[in-house]
Amino acid sequence: MNKEWSDLNKTMQTQIKKKDTYEDGIGTLFDLRNRLMETLISFNDELCREDFDAIPFINADGYHSKTIAYSIWHIFRIEDIVAHTLINEDEQVFFADNYQERINSSIITTGNELVKQQIADFSGQLNLQELYSYIFAVKDSTEKIIKSLSYDKLIQKISGERKECLKSLNVVSTDENAIWLIDYWCDKDIRGLIQMPFSRHWIMHTEACLRIKNKLHP
Repeated sequence: MNKEWSDLNKTMQTQIKKKDTYEDGIGTLFDLRNRLMETLISFNDELCREDFDAIPFINADGYHSKTIAYSIWHIFRIEDIVAHTLINEDEQVFFADNYQERINSSIITTGNELVKQQIADFSGQLNLQELYSYIFAVKDSTEKIIKSLSYDKLIQKISGERKECLKSLNVVSTDENAIWLIDYWCDKDIRGLIQMPFSRHWIMHTEACLRIKNKLHP
């Protein structure tokens, strides 16, 4: 793992556990996210369209077995779902701003159910300009939600009602590769969600994208 990102992530996790360092922890989280976003933006500046759809590690185990386009979609669909449906209890950016049509996506889910060539085919459909518009909008909206959270709110668990709402939206596939996400998220408190979908999850998939990029352009 990138040492700079890893160190920021560890610092953030320590800071948000204590009330007197909680605000510093949110600042550290946003610093980490800004650095990761810079890397994601660099792909748009440096790579051609075919690079976003390439799947050089198609038979591998691990996050690098995807495509860069898929990985970006996946990071931010998960964040949108968790931030809005589970934490803020409002409408996802994806639906509010008609991003399925704008991105030209055949799915509304996280994409966990897709495998191998399905991932490559899905990636090839996507309008990258609108995908980047989506990820900027999700990042901004999530950070507004996080800024509004008090320290005491962090220990709040996801209610059964919210869990049922999530299921009803069909944004998590019932495929065995995806359905586990519902229990995984809903068993966490809000602090736990900050520590995974909003930080570590970004790191893992961004590093996988870098591995793909380095394979394509050694």
